[in-house]
Amino acid sequence: MNDWIQRDVGAVPGTPETMRLMQRSDGFTIMVGKVELMSDLLCASERALATLACERLRDRPAARMLIGGLGMGFTLRAALDGLGPQANVVVSELVPAVATWARGPLAHLFEGALDDPRVALRLEDVNRIIQETPAAYDAILLDVDNGPEGATRRQNSRLYDEWGLKRARWALRSGGILAVWSGHPDRKFKARLKRVGFSVEEIRIRSNVDSGRRHVLWLATVETDGLGAG
Repeated sequence: MNDWIQRDVGAVPGTPETMRLMQRSDGFTIMVGKVELMSDLLCASERALATLACERLRDRPAARMLIGGLGMGFTLRAALDGLGPQANVVVSELVPAVATWARGPLAHLFEGALDDPRVALRLEDVNRIIQETPAAYDAILLDVDNGPEGATRRQNSRLYDEWGLKRARWALRSGGILAVWSGHPDRKFKARLKRVGFSVEEIRIRSNVDSGRRHVLWLATVETDGLGAG
């Protein structure tokens, strides 16, 4: 089985697009149209998104984290490995089919992560969850598109414009972290993060540890001098 075959398809709310789960002999990929969103062969940067955030939360044994995008579970699995037993992780996934795949053909990748008592899965837009409560999270991790723009879903742009970044900052506790994954650099986005009051670290990391194209992670921290909520 060398050619990709379609295992399943799911509607993307708010768009005419569909999300497709594809499989061949060497693994799985999830696509929207002709755009590959993720692959189980190239997942090092998705894991690093959580690992690096967790390293910065070591002094918060009961940290509360929001992950935008369930995907193939790599970020969630890394978060659970890096957080303590008292932590709490809310995962927001917009596409119901993705949650179904997590317990079906992709269950071997999740390794029971969704059954961890620290995890709550919510099938709704992460943008709405961010707006619910001030100072609710120690970290917000966003990997809902191929970068800080609405490439696969126009509404995703609201997460990354100044309004969306201000809301994320509002939802973070003092010293909290907004971690954002991207398939490419974006100087304007980095500048927006700084403009709304984040201290920003930009990290380049290969998609598959020692090979593959370099992805970009932004770790934006709410300063602890009163600028952030909480």
